[in-house]
Amino acid sequence: MAAVAVFDWPIRVYYEDTDAGGVVYHSQYLNFLERARTEWLRALGYEQTTLRDELGIVIVVHSLEIRFKKPAKFNDRLTVSMYILDLGRSSITFAQKILRNDETLIEAQVRVACVNAQSFKPTGIPAEILQAISSISLNNAMESA
Repeated sequence: MAAVAVFDWPIRVYYEDTDAGGVVYHSQYLNFLERARTEWLRALGYEQTTLRDELGIVIVVHSLEIRFKKPAKFNDRLTVSMYILDLGRSSITFAQKILRNDETLIEAQVRVACVNAQSFKPTGIPAEILQAISSISLNNAMESA
């Protein structure tokens, strides 16, 4: 079965996102990817502050690989799509794309890790979050079938 989008998040390119040529500056794409992951967590019912203050965890980027295919430009409307590639005990690996309509501009693979908010040592993803992820993934798979 083909990968099912876990989450899509719309982005508009603002002037502040661009360089002198009106093209999105390369580091801004990382911000766009991060915003989509944050909004995905929010859609699951978890604010970053809730994770830290109530569950005692933070989610940090462990590693990433990014491929720049085509530039985004000032005022473009983009969509950041996310797919879960791997769900481990303390990490999640996402495939993320930034699209302009159906045209892929950026492809990235991002591995995030769950760490203790005090020690920053790896810790397991809380069961309630795993349940929410499983629930949304199952619903998306059924919708695309």
